[in-house]
Amino acid sequence: MNRRLVMALAGLALLAAPFRAACAEALETPAREAVLIDLSTDTVLFEKNADAPMVPSSMTKLMTIYLLFDKLAKGAIKMEDELPVSERAWRMGGSKMFVHVGDRVKVSDLLRGIIVQSGNDACIVVAEGLSSTEEAFAAQMTARGKDMGLKSSTFRNASGWPDPQHRMTARDLALLGERLILDFPQYYPLFAERSFKYNNIEQANRDPLLGVVPGADGLKTGHTDEGGYGLVGSAIRDGRRLLLVVNGLTSMRERAQESARILEWGFREFQTYTMAKKGETLAEARVWQGDEDTVPLTVAQDARVTLRRVARATMVVKVVYDGPVPAPIKAGDQIARLEITAPDMPAISLPLVAGRDVERQGFVGRIFTSLRYLVAGDAS
Repeated sequence: MNRRLVMALAGLALLAAPFRAACAEALETPAREAVLIDLSTDTVLFEKNADAPMVPSSMTKLMTIYLLFDKLAKGAIKMEDELPVSERAWRMGGSKMFVHVGDRVKVSDLLRGIIVQSGNDACIVVAEGLSSTEEAFAAQMTARGKDMGLKSSTFRNASGWPDPQHRMTARDLALLGERLILDFPQYYPLFAERSFKYNNIEQANRDPLLGVVPGADGLKTGHTDEGGYGLVGSAIRDGRRLLLVVNGLTSMRERAQESARILEWGFREFQTYTMAKKGETLAEARVWQGDEDTVPLTVAQDARVTLRRVARATMVVKVVYDGPVPAPIKAGDQIARLEITAPDMPAISLPLVAGRDVERQGFVGRIFTSLRYLVAGDAS
């Protein structure tokens, strides 16, 4: 009795599943690893070696910041709390906040020392203050990362200091950046601060996108000899946020130019379309042995999709379900799917749900429906 029923719909596009790829004309980049995601629909606009283990350098600090933000949000620590500076933290090389051994530094200053000044010393102060040792804190970073879905991330320190076992992927960094933006909107504006002064030493934010790319507001740069120059960056325009990860570039200048170019490409080539509202009926599905012949099909939430601008005119949208759908049916039951296809993009398949309850027919009604189907082939 069940048949695969297809209904073509004109001019519709709906919400892409998380981290769905939206193919476009080939984008070339000298970055060794890269991924660009539209966070409004969690659509991957571009990727290159996004799942390859890589040296994250100071982009590691985003995980340190995440754990500190989490402590703040839960009330386990406060901005005005002070953490002690050990000799190990004071002696730490690389980029520095310039804390002094024996000092006690406010958490609010340490955050800016990490976010704005990329201070390796500040990372150790935080790690030792929250977990006694940096090694214990790194183990906590790894465990929490696994819980968050950072499947390929292993941390050996809080700063991204070179270690052969300290690795992340561009995709993991993108997910971490997204979590920082979504989980801690109250703290995220810290990433857009342009400079910070501590111990009479003022340093500018290393993010080359701030003040250059419209809407740019974070997140973190990184550099080591092995990793090259990298960046986790984000920008928002007209409610649409893009998140970029690049790594393996050869200079600060190339990092700045390539990051800006890829973000501009993403905003220019793609658009997010809202095509159906929650509860809006898109089609009717036939019902088998129900007290109504059809049931409306709708979406459980506002439906959006990110597509190449040129793809929208050529896309084909179909409602597909195995039908007639047997009663009883409850509102919200997933009974169909929407399939969207267009040239040069992967097919999108999205759930459609019943818009209302449909009760099963009584005994006599079911008999007449079955007889009608046997005689005329009408399964409604």
